[in-house]
Amino acid sequence: MEWVRGHQLGRGNFATIYLAKLTNGSDQHLPLMAVKSSVSESSVSLKNEKQILDRIGNCPQIITCFGDGFSVKRDGEKYYNLLLEYANGGSLADALKIHGGGLPEFDVRRYTRGILCGLRYIHSNGFVHCDLKLSNVLIFGNGDVKIADFGLAKPAGKMMAAETEERFEWRGTPMYMSPENVNGGEYEPPCDVWALGCAVVEMVAGKPAWRVGPETDIFALMMRIGVGDEVPEVPENLSAEGKDFLRRCFVKDPKNRWTAEMLLNHPFVAGGGGTVTLKEAELATESPTGPFDFPEFVCSEQGPEELSLCWGNSSPEMMRRRLGELVTEKPLHWSVMDSWVTVR
Repeated sequence: MEWVRGHQLGRGNFATIYLAKLTNGSDQHLPLMAVKSSVSESSVSLKNEKQILDRIGNCPQIITCFGDGFSVKRDGEKYYNLLLEYANGGSLADALKIHGGGLPEFDVRRYTRGILCGLRYIHSNGFVHCDLKLSNVLIFGNGDVKIADFGLAKPAGKMMAAETEERFEWRGTPMYMSPENVNGGEYEPPCDVWALGCAVVEMVAGKPAWRVGPETDIFALMMRIGVGDEVPEVPENLSAEGKDFLRRCFVKDPKNRWTAEMLLNHPFVAGGGGTVTLKEAELATESPTGPFDFPEFVCSEQGPEELSLCWGNSSPEMMRRRLGELVTEKPLHWSVMDSWVTVR
């Protein structure tokens, strides 16, 4: 696969992201790509992301990896490049900034369900994301979301090399860390669920789940997360279902915290926000296509006397007159626009 680097899309802690354009002779069926580049000597996170994505496999709610490779700049410096699916809608963090506040609850429910589907797949395949946050959830043109940035992900139930010598380690973003992260450096699937709860609060409230001020330092925040019974404040403007959903996420003891599988059956997200497939539509009740296209209307072959039963107290004569008013041989005048209403 041959490609050229386009304009810069963003910059993270471990890499810079660019738009990647395919060159002539490459597979033109591939969509636009985003390339994450890092100096070869500092590419441990990117290489870990590639390994994790290869081992997890394909999932509609997880970013797709198209491959990797090295490149050399004119100054001779070597770079490691990871080629990924391009999200033209940016991230959920970008959406929140553009909206200028909390997102509508309908959107929050839909996005949350998509994230949960991705988490269920990640956890069922034996991995933990470890850095779930709004900037790591990407939006696509159809409104679907996908989890990205697996640079800090790890196998569930296993400690990384650095952790084998010392159990205590902080990894991820402090505002999304769970109590077990802070207290014992424990990174298992429940920590992703806690982070999801923080993400939902931020989507609803338009600001981080933990209230901190300019004077708050990182260690003070870690104390609040790890010590005592305090949990992130649940937004008041959230529905009862949403508040209950967050209570299931913000359980201090990870053993009692709901799993992604359990949360997918919660009323806050169950059955909502997804795209309806043709097969599902065929199983659903058909929408009426006209004023008489209703199950209770069964009078199409009956006479005027019986028709009056379907039309309430209207007489056959009134029905004929009304239908006559609706029928005309005159051409329609589409030029008259004053009374038109935009419904989209």
